[in-house]
Amino acid sequence: MKRIKVSSLPLKDVISDISNALDVSFSESCNLYTLSLPAYIGTGVITGIDFEDGLGLIAYDCTFFEDIVFEFSVNEVHPLKFLFCLEGSFEHNFEDEDEWHTIPQYKNAIVASNKKNGHVIRFRNNEKTILHSLELSRSKFQRKMNCELKSLSNSLKILLTDIAAKETFYYDGFYSLELADLFREIHTFEEKDYLKKLFLEGTAYRILVLQILQYQDDLNNEGTVIRKAELKQLETAVELINERISDLPTIEEIGLEVGLNPKKLQKGFQELVGSSVNTYVKKKRLETAKTLLTNTDKPLAEISDIIGYKSSGYLTKVFKVEYGLSPSEFRKRNLE
Repeated sequence: MKRIKVSSLPLKDVISDISNALDVSFSESCNLYTLSLPAYIGTGVITGIDFEDGLGLIAYDCTFFEDIVFEFSVNEVHPLKFLFCLEGSFEHNFEDEDEWHTIPQYKNAIVASNKKNGHVIRFRNNEKTILHSLELSRSKFQRKMNCELKSLSNSLKILLTDIAAKETFYYDGFYSLELADLFREIHTFEEKDYLKKLFLEGTAYRILVLQILQYQDDLNNEGTVIRKAELKQLETAVELINERISDLPTIEEIGLEVGLNPKKLQKGFQELVGSSVNTYVKKKRLETAKTLLTNTDKPLAEISDIIGYKSSGYLTKVFKVEYGLSPSEFRKRNLE
């Protein structure tokens, strides 16, 4: 196991410490620092950038050939860290504690060490890991907090204003679909230099806002923020509707079957397909009816039964409202 000691802040100096430990150079463009791993230790890159007011972002997109431990130890209060695992997994512990926290794909953690104790992050060998760490210097960030924090929970108020790092803080959970979209934008953004810097700074603040909303959603047990890990459950719900359109369960039954409460199922459909569950079901039924009217000679009563409508009269009513034609007129026009 290789240990890399990082004894500097801000992120520019963090990258510099890592480059010295690995005996490799790094590049700089508009305050974005990039280090490519030397071939003897692994593949991938580490990037870091500092913004004004104490916010910064460091990203690891790496596969190491041996276990690697980064020991962040500096004789001052460490930044508050928001850790996101996009791929693979990593482990975290506090410098003054023995307990390790494993953060797998789709999970994130908020970590704050107490006093001047540091952080330790461990990467496993031969496992491609993508880790993004949003770093917040609470003392420098105070100028951004010149208004009251009424909308924040007490624990967040304490955490964000604990400039002297009196308390250790740890939280983990699955990050949201919205956060996953932001990280995808970071990886696909192609502009460089000044535009890249502006983009990353704006995105860093968006990450911070969404992370705070997600934490408060967990704290209040509201279950309204859709997590990346729940995407598969939402996709299963869509498949269930597509396959069982003729005899569809209720929204509550669909949620129970895929493991999501009705409120989260509805919100997930809005984010995944852009509509409510009922709107999606209606659209699917009418699209299926159009296909059957176009490609088969099945009578209207049979088509109604196939798509889950109780009568051909109801199908005719809904179809005409949606398309301006009755099913019979639609079929005739297609034949002509």
